[in-house]
This record gives sequence, C-alpha cells and structure tokens, in this order.
Amino acid sequence: MLSVKNLNIGKKGAKSGLKLVDGVNLEVSEGKCLGLVGETGSGKSLTALSIMGLLPPQLQILNGEIIFDGQNLTSFSDKEMRQWRGRKISMIFQEPMTALNPLMHLGKQVEEVIMEHRKITKKEARNQVIELFQNVRLPRPEKIFSSYPHQISGGQKQRVMIAMAIANNPGLLIADEPSTALDVTVQKEILLLLKRLQKEYNMAMLFITHDLAVVSEIADDVAVMYRGKVVESGSVTQILKNPQHPYTRGLLSCRPPMGHRVKKLPTLSDFLNGDKNIPARETETDESRKERLKLLYEKEPLLEVDNLIKEYSLSKTFLGKPKETLRAVNEVSFKVYPSETLGLVGESGCGKTTLGRSLLRLINPDGGSIFYENENLISMSWKSLNEHRKELNIVFQDPYSSLNPRLSIGEAILEPMHVHKLYKNRTQRKEKVLELLRKVGMEESHYYRYPHEFSGGQRQRIVIARALALNPKFIVCDEAVSALDVSVQAVVLNLLNELKAEFGFTYIFISHDLSVVRFMSDRIMVMKDGKIVEVGDADEIYFHPKSEYTRQLIGAIPQLNH
Repeated sequence: MLSVKNLNIGKKGAKSGLKLVDGVNLEVSEGKCLGLVGETGSGKSLTALSIMGLLPPQLQILNGEIIFDGQNLTSFSDKEMRQWRGRKISMIFQEPMTALNPLMHLGKQVEEVIMEHRKITKKEARNQVIELFQNVRLPRPEKIFSSYPHQISGGQKQRVMIAMAIANNPGLLIADEPSTALDVTVQKEILLLLKRLQKEYNMAMLFITHDLAVVSEIADDVAVMYRGKVVESGSVTQILKNPQHPYTRGLLSCRPPMGHRVKKLPTLSDFLNGDKNIPARETETDESRKERLKLLYEKEPLLEVDNLIKEYSLSKTFLGKPKETLRAVNEVSFKVYPSETLGLVGESGCGKTTLGRSLLRLINPDGGSIFYENENLISMSWKSLNEHRKELNIVFQDPYSSLNPRLSIGEAILEPMHVHKLYKNRTQRKEKVLELLRKVGMEESHYYRYPHEFSGGQRQRIVIARALALNPKFIVCDEAVSALDVSVQAVVLNLLNELKAEFGFTYIFISHDLSVVRFMSDRIMVMKDGKIVEVGDADEIYFHPKSEYTRQLIGAIPQLNH
C-alpha cells in the first residue's frame, strides 16, 4: 500500500548537501504494521511528515518517491494533498495537547474532519463522532463530545486523536510516538486499541517509536533508523532475535533487564564500536544485595514522614470556602535511610509529584510531619528552611522548562551557589561549575551555551549538575528519565548511580515505569489515589507483588516477546 523509495530530505537552498533523511526505503502492506524505530533526531518523524506532505517550510524532499495506492505523492500539489490527508492517509501526533485546538469542543474537532471529506449533515456527523468515541472506548462519549482538551486525561486525549485519525476509514494510519508520554498501563491500553482498530478497519499502519519493546507488542515488521538512514529492516522476530546492526543491538540492550539485576546498563556507545558481542555487565548477587541492604537499614533514618496530608480545593462556595476537596496525599508515612534509593511508582494523578514536592516544602502540606535529620521541616521557620535547602534538591521531569532560556547553562548552575553564598568568589564558583559539567559528561565549552542548543538528554545532565551545585544529601528525581529515549535513559540512570556511589546521595526516584524503578531502587513504594498501597524490597515487589494494582503496573510493562 505504501512504498517509500530512496527518500532524501534536506534544507532548502543548502549548499553542503547535508541530508536529514538519507536514501530511506520502506514498504507497508495492507492490513500490516511497520514499526519505524530510532532515537530522537534519527529522521523518523521527518519521514512520516513527508508522507503526509507536512514538512516544515524550510525543508524539502530532494529526491525519491512516495508511492501510496499507486500514486506518487511527491508530485502532488498542496491542494491535492489536502484531499488525501485525513481521508486516505491519517496521522496520530505524539503530543495530543498541542495537536488539539484548546478553544474547540473535542467532538466538534472530530466532526470537522468528517465534514471536510464527506457530504453529510451535521447531525449525521455528530452521530458518527459519538460512535467513534464509543469505538475507541472513551467513557461518557456525549459528555466528552462537549468537553475541551484540558478537561480530560492524557490517555483520553490520545483516544480522541485516534478517533479523529480513523474517522474517514483511511488506508494508511501513521502513529508518531502515540504512547511515549503515557503511563505504562495507559500505553498498554492504547497499543491494544490500535491493534484492534487496525484489524477492524484493515488499515496499513506505520508505527513510530524509540522503544523496540513497544514495537514488539504491535508491529509485524521493523525498520531501524540511525542518523537519517535505515540501517536494518525485517520481521519483528528476525530483528529481535537476531539483530545484525550494532545500533539495533544497543537499542535492545539499553532497557533494564527483567530477570536479573545489573549494576550498570549497557549504552549505545558500547555497541557502536563495531564489536558484535554484547558487553558483559557486572551483576549483583542476591547474597551481596542482602548484605548491602542489611548495612543500609541498620542506620538511623535520614527522612521520616508521618501521616502527611495535602489537599486541593475542587470547588468553593460564594464566600471562597472549600466545598469539595481532593486529598492528593492521604496520610502517607514512610522512612528513607542514608544512601538509599527509594522508588516511588504509580500512574499519573496518583499523587507522586505532590508528595515529592511536599517533602521539600516546595508546596506546603496540610497535615502530618516531615522529619529530616530529626528536625521537623513543616514547623521550621523560613530562615532555617532556607539553610536546609542546600541539602535538599530536586531533578524535574522537564529540564527545558526548569532552565531559564535567557541564562547560559554555566550561569544556571552557578546561580544557586551565588544565592547561598558558597565558595569565596565568582572565580571559585565558576571552577566548581566546570568541574560539575565534566562530572556529568558535558564539556567545559558548554558553559556559555544556552538550553535550546542541547538535546533532551544533555539538558537532563545539566539539570543534574545544577542539583549537585549545593552539595546536597537528599535528591528527589521526579520522572527524571520518562521523556527520554531508552538509549539516553540508560546513560542518565547510570550517571545517577555513579554520582550516588561517589557522593553518597539519598534518592527518592519517582516514575510510572516499574522496570526502571526496580533497576534504580533498593525499596519501592507503590502509590494509588494518594495512598501507599505497597512498600518493600524492590525485587520482592517486582517478582511477588501483593496488591492487584502493582500486578497491573508490572503486567503493562512492554516485553520483548518475540
């Protein structure tokens, strides 16, 4: 149904001949799914956008063919492409919040797509939208029809996008990272939904992702992209069982292993040196782990939390008094020991981030106590709390929004040292910043560059360096790797563990992915609806979960099944 032949994409008017997509060949058959895999910047999305005729204005197809349903799409005018787009070829974008119009009811947006391509009445279009919402398993379809994007969850927004994409029964569906930003449980639901709809509508599907485990759940064939080129392609079984290219082997090995515990994850750089053998990794035996944890828990707790409560007002009376409240953190109690990594796992909205920020008093709890080194942070004066802030720090989920775009990264790291009057003068502070940059694998020359000049993985390293600037003892990592490629994720996780070993940090590691949390953690807490439903040794919880909710989280982790 789709055949991409020798596709080359580059900048308009560029004399260097630099190709962002270089000689790509792909084929997708009717009713089949091709998984297109690679890291951010490999050219996956550009390839998809060129098929849709949606390339950014500064880019162009240099040469090559995109044959769909017997027609060469590269020869189509924009007006001709508009007739095909949404009717014969449709696309689900990675970020539904930016793809949906925030000022329009959700139902109207899907209705618009139907009426653009078919001569039917508004009432008929509305009935079809309600039917589509039912088909993609949206709860209360009529209510969601009249809702705005901000009024529904991320998983529901993605279902609306899927309904919009299949509204005109297209022959080809392009799904560009449709599950990357979602919880593992919601991701599982979306993958099963796409699989069902593909069979139901007999669509060809091009599924784009950076995770080969996700591809193994949905695709029939796989093409692996690296630096604008397809470096390997074949059936899912062939690629997963017998990968030939070192880049593919690297992608497969970067994920935390399920069956055993390694001290360090393999990274892509281990594989891209031409060596066909997977680098051996040191594993931690059960005996050595038990001995290490025994020594860890003989110490006095560094942090002790007792019946912590945080409430938010959902609605207020005319006089401004809370009428309906939500307990985001509901009487939570636990202890954290020096040099421990305590994992905190749960779905979006369970209260993980609220709990993490409450511990650091970035938001004020409504009840309970937080004892840090036997001092209650809640009853502490602001002056005393500011003194303690040097020892307590956080690594946020989105490094770009947590960095000032007007400050060079060197100045961003130096700023907290200046505020807390660390070191004698600016020269000493700058020397410390350069040392931290080297420590997190950045170059000294990066000091004068700005956040927008770095990749997501590099920005996360910068944020980690800034968190280390005040020599903290306790760090909250709030979904610090959830938005990263699996290969970059492995590098950042290794870095966090290396820094912990060197400086003796204590971490609370927050994530929705239990496999990542298990790799990082000594103990795991599972959170649901503001409460801790299960806490215990990381391996014990992973292999022998007691609560049904924990079993669901583990069951939703994508597996390399073939």
